[in-house]
Amino acid sequence: MTSNLGYDGCSHDELAALGREYLLAGHLIDRAGMPALIAELGLETMRDVAIEEWMAASPIYTRRMQRLLGFEGDDVATIFKGMQFDIGAPHQFMDFRYEVTDHDHGEFWLAHCGALMDVEPMGEEFVVAMCHDIEDPTFDATAVATNPKAQVRPIHRPPRSPADRHPHCHWRVDIVDDAMPLCDPEVMRSLATSKAATAPLPPIAVATDGWNAYPRTFEPELRLERFSSGALRALLDEVALQGHLLAHSFLLAVARRSDTETARRVGAKQMNGIVGLTAKRLAKHLRTEGALGDIARVIELHPAFRPRAYVALDVSLDHAADGTQQLLVTMRDCPALHESDSLSWAALLAGGNTASIDALIQAVNPRARCSVARGSHEHHSPGYRWSVAIDQSAEPAGESDDVVVASFSTGADFAFT
Repeated sequence: MTSNLGYDGCSHDELAALGREYLLAGHLIDRAGMPALIAELGLETMRDVAIEEWMAASPIYTRRMQRLLGFEGDDVATIFKGMQFDIGAPHQFMDFRYEVTDHDHGEFWLAHCGALMDVEPMGEEFVVAMCHDIEDPTFDATAVATNPKAQVRPIHRPPRSPADRHPHCHWRVDIVDDAMPLCDPEVMRSLATSKAATAPLPPIAVATDGWNAYPRTFEPELRLERFSSGALRALLDEVALQGHLLAHSFLLAVARRSDTETARRVGAKQMNGIVGLTAKRLAKHLRTEGALGDIARVIELHPAFRPRAYVALDVSLDHAADGTQQLLVTMRDCPALHESDSLSWAALLAGGNTASIDALIQAVNPRARCSVARGSHEHHSPGYRWSVAIDQSAEPAGESDDVVVASFSTGADFAFT
């Protein structure tokens, strides 16, 4: 029996709430990946990877979102609209506030910066790396996706002085007519031809319960509830794809500084951590009780396995030979398995990283166990199949080290209001 627990099982408001979860999940990918990278290659390399990772990914997914929701333009308001759907700016956790002065000028500030809350206890070196070294080039790269003469400059930013200064940071955005136009970042080129970057935009099924596009006046206090159910389903898929682009960009940047095997090793820890952490948040959000059907629903809605046009995943409830119920998870042949460099999360799963499946299912029920289904490679090649069952006699599994590390972020327990 195939489960029907994806987007179709969600109400309009549940889709909007899930959108906030997806944005936060994408943002926390770095919390899962960067500790593993620092352990392998050090803080300085982590900083350089973060710069390249966001510079390559953000212009691609910013333009995709503009096309999806129909708000392409060259003004400051268009830049701000893009930021409202960016995993770099998840709602509330990164509490961006905006003010548009005119076509060429505006400001934004963060009433609360969850990223700062994560790194501030680690010391000023980490704060400067994030708020200066990384943000200067990556903010510009995001703005350049809209206008090559856009400049993002700080009014003030951390390290905070005094220590409790609010807002946490404050920036201005100007389109400068006589400025030298910036080009797309060089590091974007290899990512721009990837299967993820060139995936078709998800279709929007026109509905009457909200906006089907965002071509209207900029809404500084935008809530996802303003969009229709059809638009929200498309948004969810596109935000999930942002996460795949960011992870792929991260792995490419690591490989450039080491080798493919190191990138895969770090990438496996990244995937394990964020998949488990996101599953834990989804299980709480969906108020699951640990049944196989609950695990099926978390898998169906997990952004690591969306959009289906990129990661073709089937989830079905079945009965094993002994009559017990089991969950079958099948990853069919799909674009995510065919990235030319094999540096995608799906490729890591295909390479044997079943720890991510364990991290996901055990976030819902610590007695859940995963195994590679017999004959999966023969009958589903080049896809893969896993069997999930709940062993009531088993000792509850503890969180993996990768999930524990990712959960150090304040985003792990962040509550939306």
